[in-house]
Amino acid sequence: MEAAAELRAGMAAPAMPTAFEELFRREYGRVVNIAYRIVRDADAAEDVAQDVFVSFYRKHPADAGYTGAWLHAAAVHTALNAVRARDRRGRHETDHARDSAAIAEPEHAAERQETRDEVRAALARMDERSASLLALRASGLSYEEIAAALGLRKSSIGTLLRRAEDAFRKEVTR
Repeated sequence: MEAAAELRAGMAAPAMPTAFEELFRREYGRVVNIAYRIVRDADAAEDVAQDVFVSFYRKHPADAGYTGAWLHAAAVHTALNAVRARDRRGRHETDHARDSAAIAEPEHAAERQETRDEVRAALARMDERSASLLALRASGLSYEEIAAALGLRKSSIGTLLRRAEDAFRKEVTR
């Protein structure tokens, strides 16, 4: 609101710090990919990334040593919250990425969509840490990166992932 009033008054908004621009360019793709793995919608993933970067910009210095870990963890948490909010509102998600085989075989496309919906619903029912572990690992992060993102010891990630996988199996078969 204040920024809009400043622009109307002819005052320019403050320039983005160079360090933050560099951080944004370096991490944006990874944050969007992590969010996309959870929400499975490109627009929603970009919205999540925007929320994450705005939140980080308001509260943290761009040159902090924890930037990547914080952004990755925040992407998971924000994306999971978006999925939970979508489920609470009862909206049905549409899958925008259909391949030619899916169009040729609608029963297989429906099965794949149902499986995706079951996975997202199971993740939404799981505790935050377990869902975050699975989402970060599925996004290709190493044990070390997962540990940094979630504030855990690297040596405990394997065990915690195993427990998260067991909990996920229970949720899926529920």
